[in-house]
Amino acid sequence: MSRVVARSGHRFFALPVRRRPTCSPTSLKSPLQAHGQPLPNPFSTSSSPQQDDLTTSVSEEPRWKATPPRMKTGGVSNRAYRPKHAEFQVNEDPEKLDKAYIRILGKDGDRLLTDEVKWLAVTHKSFDHGRRGFNERLAYLGRRIVELQASLHMLAASTTTPEPAQPDELGRHAFRHPALEGLAGLTRTRKAAVLDIKRTAQLADKYGLVSVMRWKPKLPGNFEASGIDIVLTQALYSIVGAISLQNGGEVANRIARERILAPLGLRG
Repeated sequence: MSRVVARSGHRFFALPVRRRPTCSPTSLKSPLQAHGQPLPNPFSTSSSPQQDDLTTSVSEEPRWKATPPRMKTGGVSNRAYRPKHAEFQVNEDPEKLDKAYIRILGKDGDRLLTDEVKWLAVTHKSFDHGRRGFNERLAYLGRRIVELQASLHMLAASTTTPEPAQPDELGRHAFRHPALEGLAGLTRTRKAAVLDIKRTAQLADKYGLVSVMRWKPKLPGNFEASGIDIVLTQALYSIVGAISLQNGGEVANRIARERILAPLGLRG
């Protein structure tokens, strides 16, 4: 095959056509394919021998009971901040944990959550470097639920004793409505005083959370300097958050009112 590509005077010269090299899938071979080992299909549902070995090596123990094998690294332990401190011991007895949930939630309180969630709710992120899960997100949800119930209680309590209208020097009359009468009693200072971290930590300690809570204090000889009040409050809130996710908002609201706000002084 040829084409005319040049001319000189009245004479034309035919030159052969140069073909471009083609690239086909069959002409490309990876180093593995060159040695007779085909590459794995990314869309295949079957596992490779290496994957089978990893699957069989994974422990069947629940995550709350043991650190997942794939998350273990060399030199990581549950030791305290200073090398001279021994490894901090935490509760590993499920029966002891169930008794604590009964004290917090009442009768049959140990049946409201699954075993995995019960351990997760009392586990701080400092324990085992967070490799067994921790309760930070549950505590965020539980705190919002408790704060909402505290606000609703303050609104309802304030409407029973409305403040008298103050006289205006220009003779103006402020708009009044029964639904707005309780706003005067709902202040940030009052709610912060009710849900003070010292008070919530004392309540959690009264329920016995300190004996089942899993964490790693920076200073095992000084829990207060290690932030035990924050850890206890977070564990208490996380239980409310876990109840909300597994049993619904109605049950969580009742737990927040009866087991947290009522002991703190917001009754009725």
